[in-house]
Amino acid sequence: MKYQQKFIEYLQYERNYSDHTIISYQKELEKFFEYLKSNHIPYEQITKKEIRTYLKHLDSLNYTNTTIAHHVSTIRTFYSYLVRKGYLKTNIWTQIENPKITRQIPNFLTTMELEQLFTPKYFTNSFEIRNRFILELLFATGLRVSELINIKEKDIDLSENCIRTLGKGRKERIVFFGDYAKDMLILYQTKSRSELLGNIKSEYLMVGKKRPKLTRQRISEILNEEVKKIGLQHHISPHVLRHTFATQLLNGGADIRSVQELLGHESLSTTQIYTHITNDQLRKSYLDNMPRK
Repeated sequence: MKYQQKFIEYLQYERNYSDHTIISYQKELEKFFEYLKSNHIPYEQITKKEIRTYLKHLDSLNYTNTTIAHHVSTIRTFYSYLVRKGYLKTNIWTQIENPKITRQIPNFLTTMELEQLFTPKYFTNSFEIRNRFILELLFATGLRVSELINIKEKDIDLSENCIRTLGKGRKERIVFFGDYAKDMLILYQTKSRSELLGNIKSEYLMVGKKRPKLTRQRISEILNEEVKKIGLQHHISPHVLRHTFATQLLNGGADIRSVQELLGHESLSTTQIYTHITNDQLRKSYLDNMPRK
């Protein structure tokens, strides 16, 4: 369908969505139009009853409510685009509610687990330096893995201990880091990065052995390797470190609006899920210290 391609170009060039997000939109729209085609439903004449049948179809594929809600959001955005461009008169998807989503408390590391993860060590090679730096930077900044792999050398300001990064929707923000991450950054840049690159040139900060840029998958593999080495009994991903970053800030007294800005969340409600964790801490403190419970 020609409007699909125009919509994708709109997301790419006008909305500046990331490649990862655009691929997600493409896949969800393709699935939707395959369903319409197999059931002989014109996209411009779809009814609420037919939409509900489609959502039941997604449910039959064992999709979670979160995934189904994302499909609904994608298709609703697409139809809004069609209305805005004059290809349709109304957007029937605005009459469809998203499935109810039960938000789970994010997976994060405890203070003791952080101490185990960041136990001081002697580095024997460039890989160990780089891998420790990745851990330090992810925890210090709360960066998404997509943001981490796209940092360029020119984005770093050592005098201000900050990095300029592009988040979701290619929105620019500044993230900060402390002395531990700074020390590892300097060590990585002076002792490790050029050795890993060899004769290869790269503008990106995170590199591999003769590879100008690390991938999301490689970052995940590195984290898994580090966890196995220290015997930490906790699955670690870039997002676990991001959750831990937010949790530690809030438990330390940071205001939620500041944490929202540091994480690059558009909506405060997205950040508010971390307050459940701090409330748990408050509840424990109350129960441990209140004489008349």
